[in-house]
Amino acid sequence: MTHAVQLIGLHKSFGDLEVLKGIDLTVEQGQVVCVIGPSGSGKSTLLRCVNLLEQPTAGQVFVHGAELTDIDVDIDAARRRLGMVFQQFNLFGHLSVLDNVTIAQRRVLKRPKREAAEIAMRNLEKVGVAEKAKQYPAQLSGGQQQRVAIARALSMDPAVMLFDEPTSALDPELVGDVLGVMRQLANEGMTMLVVTHEMQFAREVGDAVLFMDEGLVVEQGPPAQVISAPQHERTREFLHRVLNPTHLDEEAAAPQ
Repeated sequence: MTHAVQLIGLHKSFGDLEVLKGIDLTVEQGQVVCVIGPSGSGKSTLLRCVNLLEQPTAGQVFVHGAELTDIDVDIDAARRRLGMVFQQFNLFGHLSVLDNVTIAQRRVLKRPKREAAEIAMRNLEKVGVAEKAKQYPAQLSGGQQQRVAIARALSMDPAVMLFDEPTSALDPELVGDVLGVMRQLANEGMTMLVVTHEMQFAREVGDAVLFMDEGLVVEQGPPAQVISAPQHERTREFLHRVLNPTHLDEEAAAPQ
């Protein structure tokens, strides 16, 4: 069976700083794998190495059996199988919502204008912002912009969706709409690799959870194990801090 994503011995250094220290990961077709961990643990770098936005220092990346790290690979062709949604929405401010969702279809996939627009509208409908098609990003809330970014990625017909903390830049009341879209995609069988700090989402939607710290996978397994009954002390410490933020607030407010 061909894995949707497979990482073998993945290393990434920036100069003397080793950010990823040998990551092994397998994502099966239709799985949702959530990556959690403290800031600076290498989560976003991991995701960026999967689609070669960052070139791994060592190791191999496979997507549906094709090795993206092979020196002879057609990176553009391989990358088309991967949709990416970033923390920031990365929409073109001078283009309408519809044009934001059609531009890559037309330029990269060479789709005719009408076909690209039909696919764009279908995906804007799916994420609940079809009525915003003629508006510009500045006229939308952050949550609406992020849903447009998801529609843009979906319109490229990816086999795997990569999400890099897609709700971290949103006001709290807008987070639910984006997570709702991601839940819907998971229910439809989309393969997803999600870097997130939304523990409830990881617990409810994830098939597997990966806890990273200091460039290493410390613990991985089903959400019920990793989040609800972590085995490693570092995982327990991280989850205690994340799941009990009021306790941290009280500590910070206490006289020093």
